[in-house]
Amino acid sequence: MPEEKIRKILIGHKDYPQLLKQIHDPPKVLYVRGSIEILNTPAFGVVGTRKISEYGKSATPHIVSDISASGFTIVSGMAHGVDTLAHKTALNVGGLTVAVLGTGVDDKSIYPADNLGLAHRIIESGGAIISEYEPGTEGKPFTFPQRNRIISGMSRGVLVIEADEKSGSLITAKCAIDQNRDVFAVPGSIFSRASKGTNSIIKKGAKLVSSAEDVLEEYGDIKLQTTNNKPQIRGANEIEEKILEILNTNSGPMNINDIIRSSGLDAQKITTQLVMMEITKKIKKVGDKFAEVISKSFS
Repeated sequence: MPEEKIRKILIGHKDYPQLLKQIHDPPKVLYVRGSIEILNTPAFGVVGTRKISEYGKSATPHIVSDISASGFTIVSGMAHGVDTLAHKTALNVGGLTVAVLGTGVDDKSIYPADNLGLAHRIIESGGAIISEYEPGTEGKPFTFPQRNRIISGMSRGVLVIEADEKSGSLITAKCAIDQNRDVFAVPGSIFSRASKGTNSIIKKGAKLVSSAEDVLEEYGDIKLQTTNNKPQIRGANEIEEKILEILNTNSGPMNINDIIRSSGLDAQKITTQLVMMEITKKIKKVGDKFAEVISKSFS
């Protein structure tokens, strides 16, 4: 469990998100747990329904994994459904993510409470949980829509994945439009209530997204390299250095056979070294694959 170290950042502070400062109603203060530096990395918002369908469960990781692996910090609201899956997808590919809460960021205030473990994982992986509400603040009907302007405000663009016509996610999309941010949406079945909102904003001008490339092609002017968001971890020997080099240049986690093939080294030596590197926390297991650990600080 990470220590409840909460930092208070005023709007005039150098670490306050510069993009967020540009909106017409930025919060005067942010409470932050986790990395401060992450607040000014290139960020991309992902929001959607709490009642996620099987379609949404497939579409979210399909698109978000590549956006995250490209170097964007994924920003969402840690609500059930699409938000939760967006955060988890970023973590699963070794990416960075920020959760914007409509409550305080202390453990007792975090909502939904069953996402406390996710909040800890975000912090431990080099991300952050943030809020304009002071510690101890419980969520109210107005605090969650209010925080949506922060999700869009600190992001270059916002992607909506599944949303009813009256979804809170569409509030985030409207905020993005008001803030001159890009709006993207994943289309869905004309028979699905969960896609009525996304289909509607596509008709109104949101860019239709079927893959991460539809998003990334809009940001060719932004330098997006995951390796720039973390310090270079040094290997204890030549084999470790080789493994780190391979993982560092790959767009996501790799299985052991691909690592062995890329290294050109003895399979047993690679296998033994991977075990040692996992123990020393230089790499981590993501399912049946390996990824380089992202530090809590930046170089």
